[in-house]
Amino acid sequence: MTSTRSQTTPSSPAHNLVIPPVLHSPPSLSNIKDHHFSTGSLSVTTPGLESSASSITNLDLNDGILVHEMDPEVDTTHSEDTTAVGQIDDVADEESRKNLRDHLRRTLSIQREKSDAKRKTDEFLEINSVSPDTTLEGYRPREYFVLTDAGKPVFASRPDGRDVENLSSIMGIVQALLSVFLDDGDKLRCINAGRLRITFLLRSPLYYVCASSWGEPEKTRSHLEYLHLQILSIVTASQLRRIFERRTNFDLRRLLDGSEPFLFSLLSRMELDLAIATSSLNCLQLDQSLRARVAEALVPTSKMKDTLYIILVAQGQVITLVRPKKHSIHPADIHILVNTVYSPSIMNSPASASWIPVCLPKFNPAGFVNAYITFLHRPDTDHKSYQRTTPEDNGGTDTTSASHVAENSRRATLRHTTRLIDDSGIGLVCISGGGEFETVRAWCDIVTQKLNDDGSLDALTRAVDSGKTRYFASQLAIPGLRHFVYKSRSHVQITLPAFEEPYDTLDAKRRIVTLYQIVHDAIHAKSGQTGTLKLQYIRTEKEIVMGWITQPFELYVVLSPRLPKAAVINAANAVTRWVKKEEGQLFLRDAPVF
Repeated sequence: MTSTRSQTTPSSPAHNLVIPPVLHSPPSLSNIKDHHFSTGSLSVTTPGLESSASSITNLDLNDGILVHEMDPEVDTTHSEDTTAVGQIDDVADEESRKNLRDHLRRTLSIQREKSDAKRKTDEFLEINSVSPDTTLEGYRPREYFVLTDAGKPVFASRPDGRDVENLSSIMGIVQALLSVFLDDGDKLRCINAGRLRITFLLRSPLYYVCASSWGEPEKTRSHLEYLHLQILSIVTASQLRRIFERRTNFDLRRLLDGSEPFLFSLLSRMELDLAIATSSLNCLQLDQSLRARVAEALVPTSKMKDTLYIILVAQGQVITLVRPKKHSIHPADIHILVNTVYSPSIMNSPASASWIPVCLPKFNPAGFVNAYITFLHRPDTDHKSYQRTTPEDNGGTDTTSASHVAENSRRATLRHTTRLIDDSGIGLVCISGGGEFETVRAWCDIVTQKLNDDGSLDALTRAVDSGKTRYFASQLAIPGLRHFVYKSRSHVQITLPAFEEPYDTLDAKRRIVTLYQIVHDAIHAKSGQTGTLKLQYIRTEKEIVMGWITQPFELYVVLSPRLPKAAVINAANAVTRWVKKEEGQLFLRDAPVF
């Protein structure tokens, strides 16, 4: 069990952006430790890397397309230092409450003593290992719960609707646990029970919980943060505050009725989306001249005075973004917008365009903007854009029209376990602070016609449909390379190849993403480690995973377990050289402003 009293976050001095040093083999190899993960062990503590040189995480933040964020878990509306407003309904007996508190204190005290002793005798980083082999049940879907601080259920992702009658009891227990810690001036972050990790996030008046047996670190806290942001995009922070100030036991499900597809879509996206995991943006790989030509056509006219952002998306990735001068956009807001665009109620709507109010929490958590969403190119009618798989129905699909959101949200709840989202279609999104619907629609029609006339839309459609907007690690011809994630820290963007063998199955993807999360968590010290790292290297029976961070970039590579350490270093350097060569197609470096 972990609380925030035992968490430490080192501060890092600011540095200017410099050319990264070449990762030479001899000095790097002396710092690499082997971390062997046994298939028969579910939780093994293994030594990590020394963290003496860790002040390398700050950049000189110049004006750019995206907002830089050093800590993606910073609260948008309130800090976690809030006290519980509601009462503990399910633990009304004072003696029971006292026993619960005493038991939690004893448990936490034992864990802290063990942790303190470990830090005194061992300066290495602790990492909980993940078994490379799935269990008989495979990777069971994570379960998410949202409740108010009075214990009222708001949302639950329990698959197939099982144990719905016990939901109120579960919420009551969670509320009781959190309230006990808040009463003692502490905050509960997570509970570890074998392979199961229960993570908590407090964003008063809402509590968020994730139960996962995947073996990942506390990274699911960022999932809860995004779940909170998605809810704020529907009900603003100021609205929530006013509602619960008047009625602490308000049932928020009434306001969120029909919005479940947005939440389920986000949970599915976060399962494998490494852009969300790294708090960055994954742009569509595209010819640089074509991207520039499309961007120029999206610059708004002077009549559109209230326009904030214009975004063109395809396959769930940003093609280009047009913004006001000296005004950036936060990656989290883009992820919320993309999830909204490709949610079934929008994607499968029979309407030619949608005009919806949406709150961008990082832009302004207290108000709404208007989003005009239209698809310039849609997939074939026989190709469903939204698909969920369950153990009973591995190929089932579920489409939702705008007029049947409530009905399909109930179906989504019953059928939800894991979902495979195919973000087909090229969408145009215009964010406006005003209500000039007709002006925006007329402008979008003109832009669509312009893109058709100069052949840009046809070229873009061919690139998307032919698969030229994706690449594979095997195309780099680097010995032993299986996959990688490269993050440009100055652009706040990542690039990664599509998954291929041996990571072409859903469970294999989940396993490798979990390993990425472990390495990322270790490097950035997100789970209370004593310091950040420059390099992290782990080895399983199936692969090697290495993370490397410099001022300009972060690199995470997956390679064959048979490679010697020198070859691992050479492969990492080869990836950085290839990305540098192709960065014009991989990243959105320049975009028009108005």
